[in-house]
Amino acid sequence: MSREVLLVVDALAREKNVDKEIVFGALELALASATKKRFHEDVDVRVSIDRLTGEYDSFRRWQVVADDALEFSERQLTLDQALQQKSDAQIDDFIEQPLEAVEFGRIGAQAAKQVILQKIREAEREQILNDFLARKEHLVTGVIKRMERGSAIIESGRLEALLPREQMIPKENLRVGDRVRAYLLRIDRGGRGPQLILSRVVPEFIIKLFELEVPEIEEGLLEIRAAARDAGMRAKIAVKSNDQRIDPIGTCVGMRGSRVQAVTGELGGERVDIILWSADPAQFVIGALAPAEVSSIVVDEDKHSMDVVVEEEQLAMAIGRSGQNVRLASELTGWNLNIMTVEEAEKKHEEEYTSIRKIFIEKLDVDEELADILIQEGFSTLEEVAYVPLSEMLEIEAFDENTVNELRSRARNALLTEAIASEEKVENLAESLLKMDGMDNDTAGILASKGVITMDDLADLAVDDLVEMTGMDEERAKQLIMTARAPWFA
Repeated sequence: MSREVLLVVDALAREKNVDKEIVFGALELALASATKKRFHEDVDVRVSIDRLTGEYDSFRRWQVVADDALEFSERQLTLDQALQQKSDAQIDDFIEQPLEAVEFGRIGAQAAKQVILQKIREAEREQILNDFLARKEHLVTGVIKRMERGSAIIESGRLEALLPREQMIPKENLRVGDRVRAYLLRIDRGGRGPQLILSRVVPEFIIKLFELEVPEIEEGLLEIRAAARDAGMRAKIAVKSNDQRIDPIGTCVGMRGSRVQAVTGELGGERVDIILWSADPAQFVIGALAPAEVSSIVVDEDKHSMDVVVEEEQLAMAIGRSGQNVRLASELTGWNLNIMTVEEAEKKHEEEYTSIRKIFIEKLDVDEELADILIQEGFSTLEEVAYVPLSEMLEIEAFDENTVNELRSRARNALLTEAIASEEKVENLAESLLKMDGMDNDTAGILASKGVITMDDLADLAVDDLVEMTGMDEERAKQLIMTARAPWFA
């Protein structure tokens, strides 16, 4: 019989083009399945085939579990029971007992055959997928084999992929037999084996389409640095040239627009704006908002946002229909963009100026003239006055050394006073939270500083929000929220 085992393994491995080890594993499972049929209860059986001789042994086995975790006595043993059979047994070990092996020639049952074929099919699919991934292809081309609940099943060579309805371009009408391209979004590994999930709406799809149409990208002369899409309507891509002799925008557009039209055709008429990428964020944003013309930009590094000022007649174009232009520009550049007119910008600047001047007058105990000098020299916070290098402040013509030292001292005292007051306020506010079971001082302080002051405030939070605020583990967050909600159900 041992020779017969080796012959079967060899034949199946050749026929299905899979590794022999896969077939051995499938055959072991089939033999184990046939052996289990001898028992009325749900036992655990292991079969081991010698890879060289084809001889095989069968074992019934029990998993070692903690004394209080015993659920299935037919395939589990407590640690005490296991130690009586094996002196060094530990939890999660297996205790095995030899069984009489079933005759290989008698396994004619369909179930055993199905186990082997199923494992081989899975291995085949995995092998095809690994070959595909090894080619590092992200663009999948195939034919729609069938439609299921609005989603398309696409056949690409020997692979089958799913294009979900929500990953199709809005209003496109795909039918069985259509040839389509899509971007490999992810691989789902479910019970039926790995499945390719595709998308035609992600920004990466348009990048891959341009790589197909523009050989200079593959050659490394050009690169697409970013892309943003409103699928089926409008897209923006940012391109950069690595060769000064090449015009990046013209190269992507192509002769008489041939290259960009090929991409647009694949995307159902989606309009594509090609923008010159810039390492200067402000310059990049100006390009991204085209065709609108920008008058000026104020950059806020801390908030990672920009106030973009445009003339009144440019406002509608800068924002775009339903905010499309500014939204895509924001996604493309990674900056939060606030579009405003010159008048609105002046009004905002005036309000900010007045607010900063008021803080300086009150906290530093200075007159309007001195506060105005600080603002005009670029100071906008007490921290800057307190901690900007002394040499920089001494460069201000209107200030002597005594004035500078006095201003710095007052700013630091004001910041210290604010910090103490804030801490006291947080401590007072956190008192109601501290009465809860499971709450501690540090957590209550963090929550109070973020505006979560009462049990009701805490009860209104989602588990994810609480985890993000405090960094605690999900289980504790869930427990605290349920404790806070307990009065609701009392």
